[in-house]
Amino acid sequence: MTDTTLALSPSDRLALEPQDRGRRLTWGRALTMALSILVLAAAVWQARSLDLADITALVPRSPLFWAVFAVSYFAGPASDWLIFRKLWGIAPRAMGALTRKLIYNELLLGYVGEVYFYTWARRKLPMAATPFGAVKDVAIMSAVAGNIMTLALIALAYPYLALLPLAQYGDDIAWSLAFVVAISLVPFLWRRQIFSLQRGALWMVFAIHIGRIVVTTLLSAVLWALVLPDVAIGWWVVLSAIRLLVSRLPFVPNKDVVFAGIAVLALGQDVEIAALMAMMAALILTTHLALALIFGLYDLVKGDKN
Repeated sequence: MTDTTLALSPSDRLALEPQDRGRRLTWGRALTMALSILVLAAAVWQARSLDLADITALVPRSPLFWAVFAVSYFAGPASDWLIFRKLWGIAPRAMGALTRKLIYNELLLGYVGEVYFYTWARRKLPMAATPFGAVKDVAIMSAVAGNIMTLALIALAYPYLALLPLAQYGDDIAWSLAFVVAISLVPFLWRRQIFSLQRGALWMVFAIHIGRIVVTTLLSAVLWALVLPDVAIGWWVVLSAIRLLVSRLPFVPNKDVVFAGIAVLALGQDVEIAALMAMMAALILTTHLALALIFGLYDLVKGDKN
């Protein structure tokens, strides 16, 4: 059985059977525990730089802000759940593992979360075929969708680049960024050699990733506008393009913190918007750290039984 069977109809899943279900300490369980301890250490270390008093002072008290923030934060894991629900028929409890995937990618390095989710799938899901091909394909399609949307947002933001202090270099920056993103799409030309899922499944994965990016980008702009409603929309378009571009850096942890630093540099003297970007980065990092601590403590308590 190949990985392509994971994208077939529900009736085809009847042939799948459990694996890695023993009580022994497998490499997957060992990796999960190691990641939990590593994330706990990273959370404690990075918490040093957070000034909770300053963050609290800047965060809006509006329930609408928090509702939009929650939807924005969990949109990524929810879209992953929808994808793997269609591929494997996973239950809602998989949202915990997919939220961990997000946190591991953000607090550690990009694609560490995919490694964790692969080991989780092998231990928890009843499949005779390895889930590696599907996890790999979903990650690749996420990168492809992200790159395409980054190009589209760069084009949309181009007329507003004059707002930035670096406006005189606008053409050079736009073309350079477009080239870097476009060149990453080249491997897609060798689709048959790279992908395991069937064409229909790949298009489904791609469409959901595009929808996720559109939703999270719009929700981020909504959050910014809720805090600073009088700022021109051009700022949000430019900042959304920068944020999406930073998100394409696979081996950079804390992308929102990196984005905030770049935004502060690019905004120059616009202190109000720069402070907003720093506050949002701190708020997202605080959420990552809080959930990481909860998951890490849960793993340490459950031990090898989770």
